[in-house]
Amino acid sequence: MTQSFMMVISALLALFALMGWLSPWVLLGFTFLVGCGNALNNPSWQASVADIVQRDQLPMAVSYNAISFNLARSMGPAVGGLIVSTIGPVGAFAVNALTYLGPLTAIGTWKAPQRERTLPPETILPAVMAGLRYVGMSQDLLRIILRSGLFGFGTVILQALMPVVAAQQIGGGPLVFGLLLGSFGVGAVGGAFLGPRIQGRFLSEKIVATVSLIFSAMLVLVALSSQLWMAMPAILLAGGVWVMTLSLFNVSVQMAAPRWVVGRALALYQTSMFAGFALGSWFWGRLAEDFGLMPTFLLAAGTMLLVAATGLIWPMPPRVSRNLEPLNRFQEPTVDLALSPRSGPIVVQIVYTVPPENTDRFLHLMQDRKRIRMRDGARNWTLARDLSATDHWVERYKAPTWTDYIRQNQRITQADAAIGLNLRELFPEGSPPIVTRYLELHHETHHTMRAIDHDHH
Repeated sequence: MTQSFMMVISALLALFALMGWLSPWVLLGFTFLVGCGNALNNPSWQASVADIVQRDQLPMAVSYNAISFNLARSMGPAVGGLIVSTIGPVGAFAVNALTYLGPLTAIGTWKAPQRERTLPPETILPAVMAGLRYVGMSQDLLRIILRSGLFGFGTVILQALMPVVAAQQIGGGPLVFGLLLGSFGVGAVGGAFLGPRIQGRFLSEKIVATVSLIFSAMLVLVALSSQLWMAMPAILLAGGVWVMTLSLFNVSVQMAAPRWVVGRALALYQTSMFAGFALGSWFWGRLAEDFGLMPTFLLAAGTMLLVAATGLIWPMPPRVSRNLEPLNRFQEPTVDLALSPRSGPIVVQIVYTVPPENTDRFLHLMQDRKRIRMRDGARNWTLARDLSATDHWVERYKAPTWTDYIRQNQRITQADAAIGLNLRELFPEGSPPIVTRYLELHHETHHTMRAIDHDHH
């Protein structure tokens, strides 16, 4: 859908150029619409990689994606310039519209894996909220998203001000800018090839910190460069480490999120990254206009030192290959009440018997259980202790509807099962947890349930 949308927008752009209807604001409007298409396309595109390759092949597959992207970005301006010089801007816009036929053909011939659905798809707003809730309850994803935004803010100066470096600092024209941009692209392709090998040998935090220091040094070299031969090697190396780190962020997000939410997690990661790009582009451009290129690049180099130091507070999570496949142990319980998928709220109560000597361990594990429950969709989670029988504990939470309750339990992963196993070790033999489910009644629900009961009988 997004590829078709962007092809139509690009075709309209070619038509407007042919009819002479283009103005700066119209061009910006079309660019904005293509950007919206990309914003919707990219998370789905990247999330689909894990549907094509095995989990242990993800780093290399994501790197190949980066190679493809950066080859196109490096060659695109040169090819576009050649087309413009040969058949004019209208032809360039028309060729651009035709390029969408390639991805559309690939998607049309791809046999995506079919998964059996036992529940209806989520609607847009609850799905967005579920994604925000999952990321908000995942410390690993929050760290990756935060570091990616800071990294994007500091590194975007090189691309944002590269035309100004070519024109003012080196004193060249379009050819010099093309050589600088090409150096960045060639370095990016090299970094994408080397990325998986480096990721396999070093911890994520060490890579991000080292890359931030290298990028800082390259910004200093660019700030001091007055000749093309001085700037090109620095930009080449900067492009390599830049793509290597973006690939690392992408892989880290995909390995830290289960399949049901990976597209939304990637969307939030890209939102953070592109917010850093947008804010940094404006900020560094403004500083360069007010204070000049050299002070701005030196300040950006200092910012990259801070990005490296951020790891002391919010380090990147280790790339541990946790099994995030669904546990698939949950079976929909049989109930005596006639429920519809939208019946709710559902109140779940679980009573535990915990010997006093296991209390501290139990409370520690229940904090993890709370995070998992709420991350997967539970609401209003509480834990209470019986005042009379102090070895009895009551866990209680809500699900908005019966369908939400089923969906929440289907989201439990293989990695989450360890907490359940550890909890079971704390309970006396013959005293398993007692689970009770309730339908919370309000005034409107009361009349509805009377009607359901009447139909049921």
